[in-house]
Amino acid sequence: MGSLRVVSAPPAKPLLVFDGDCGFCRFWVARWRHRVGDAAEFQPFQNQDIAARFPEIPRQRFASAVHLIETDGRVFEAAEAVFRLFAARRRTARGPALVTIYERVPGAAAICEAAYRFVANHRSFFGRVTALLWDAAPGNSSALARWCFLRLLGVVYLAAFWSLATQIVGLIGHDGILPADEYMDRARAFVAAENIGLDRYRLLPTVCWLGASDAVLRALCLGGVALAALLVIGILPIVVLPLLWIDYLSLSVVGRDFLSFQWDALLLETGLLGILIAPLTLRERPRSPVDAPRLGVWLMLWLLFRLMFGSGAVKLASGDPTWRNLTALLFHYETQPIPTPLAWYAHHLPAWLNKGSTAAVLAVELIVPFFIFGSRRLRHAAFGLLIGLQITIALTGNYAFFNLLAAALCVLLLADGRPWSARLSRGGLDAHVFTVRRVLSIVVAAVTVPVSALALAGRIGLEFPFSPLASPVAEVVAPFRSVNSYGLFAVMTTTRPEIIIEGSGDGIEWKAYEFAYKAGDLHRRPPWVAPHQPRLDWQMWFAALSSYDAEPWFQRFCRRLLEGSPDVLRLLAYDPFEGRAPRFVRATLYRYRFSGRAERRTDGVWWTREPLGEYSPVLSLNGEGLPRRLR
Repeated sequence: MGSLRVVSAPPAKPLLVFDGDCGFCRFWVARWRHRVGDAAEFQPFQNQDIAARFPEIPRQRFASAVHLIETDGRVFEAAEAVFRLFAARRRTARGPALVTIYERVPGAAAICEAAYRFVANHRSFFGRVTALLWDAAPGNSSALARWCFLRLLGVVYLAAFWSLATQIVGLIGHDGILPADEYMDRARAFVAAENIGLDRYRLLPTVCWLGASDAVLRALCLGGVALAALLVIGILPIVVLPLLWIDYLSLSVVGRDFLSFQWDALLLETGLLGILIAPLTLRERPRSPVDAPRLGVWLMLWLLFRLMFGSGAVKLASGDPTWRNLTALLFHYETQPIPTPLAWYAHHLPAWLNKGSTAAVLAVELIVPFFIFGSRRLRHAAFGLLIGLQITIALTGNYAFFNLLAAALCVLLLADGRPWSARLSRGGLDAHVFTVRRVLSIVVAAVTVPVSALALAGRIGLEFPFSPLASPVAEVVAPFRSVNSYGLFAVMTTTRPEIIIEGSGDGIEWKAYEFAYKAGDLHRRPPWVAPHQPRLDWQMWFAALSSYDAEPWFQRFCRRLLEGSPDVLRLLAYDPFEGRAPRFVRATLYRYRFSGRAERRTDGVWWTREPLGEYSPVLSLNGEGLPRRLR
């Protein structure tokens, strides 16, 4: 459309004149000011100096639309003024591109001006829409949000490694259930037979290639505790975070069944992406935090979106009727692996309330994740709702460090501005280091985004359009367990089978082993145990849903009981043989239910049970020290 008029006293830099009495105009001018910086000036037309400086422009013209006065005296208004304002910031290509489209694409100018006039004539309505969907000019809270996130991530790592340290030898030590040294010996024999060279470190990415003795396993756990403590206090996070990730990955590889839970995968993925937002400083202090790199924050929020939306989508995609008819929570509190005491009370809430809670869970998981990519107000709402969901889950179930880790990811929702519009501070580092970090972030994003999108699509039964390209990459990075799909309880278990293991010295009198946390003794109250995860107790829950022959680890567990392994027995709450090895071991399956209110009052029991039959045959050791079935 070109310049409308020319003023005789042009400004020293482009000047945007707007209606200072219009809240809608002030909101957008604040955002434009943040974007163009000092490349332009902004003044309301109500300023008396404006009328004196530019008498060529009538006041009513100023009131009807924004005006951009260029340094050569030309004046542009409405949509064209906005596009040319963006062009004033020469280091971005968006402004000049918009001007080119406006001037050269047939019909573009007419459409843009018509849209501008429509919005201007309905400012009240669009003002409310703006307040809901857009932020004002970004502030500086992204640095503080990142600082809080890394502290929480350090606490999660600390809990994870400390929990493992208390049970690692019994689980995968030399005399444990699934010995890591035996596993690595088989791996060495395989790579030697197949003539596999350095690729062994990709296929099995663990430092346990150097050794997997009990001392090494303890050192990895205690080293992780020490590194996590350094992260909590902010010492060298850019060095500590990669070491934590390598440490936990190494243990996950040799831990196999015992470190294959979704929160283990989530911690590895979060830990890897955390490296991208780690400040490049010797000590990160809360009083002087450095802005988080925008791409790293975006990848973190993409992870949060996949975690929450995937958890909801798989529930419906599985076709499980309990989610579709909203009865899932009528079963969940009773049948989850390790309920808390509050789960007993939640289970006895009215059915209509638990159905409503099921609907609320699905709504939060399926709708709220989209708020992550909205305005600050929507992100803050998402923070409150997602944190509320995590608190509710933590109050009624023991899910190790999962809830704390999910809450840590939610903290990044409190950053000002959208993650992809945040400014990136170099923190005083050399430009070459800054460039290397940016390139690394781009490479990680180029790999993880399509692979994670492929995983999410496959999890919910959708066809990923670029799967032929992403699938080979997914196969390459899969051993690192750091790009994953998520979705707990896609199919709700509606009954609670429990395995009770008994030993005997004569095959006549049988005595039960008691686990520390899983359901067993009917009078024992459900425990509070998170963020510690008793991994053997958890695996017993999964084994009860399967069969004896399908669980090799359970067979190894029975063998260790027959051997009287002290390391394994320390994983239990009560050994009826006081360290002596029994001659026989058997496992029986029971169906457990929460006791009713009357039974709770009269008998003091939290559980009731009924036998379902044999889970494993009676076992004893043969002459070679291997289990044999007696019947």
